[in-house]
Amino acid sequence: MLVYDHLKILTYYMSRICEICGKGPKATTTRSHSRIATKARQYPNLQIKTIDGKRTKACTRCIKTLAKTK
Repeated sequence: MLVYDHLKILTYYMSRICEICGKGPKATTTRSHSRIATKARQYPNLQIKTIDGKRTKACTRCIKTLAKTK
């Protein structure tokens, strides 16, 4: 979804982006045995985690890093 904020800057809001590091979906190709390429997307492993009293979608790498720093 495209949203224009008050600064007239085009920003993207997606449900599959880590709110801490910004990691998002990645475009890849899958190959069959005959080497035919088909487009695919790989999504980060997002989990809903409560951080400082707010529910955030964070990737597992960020959750592990936060656990080490606390």
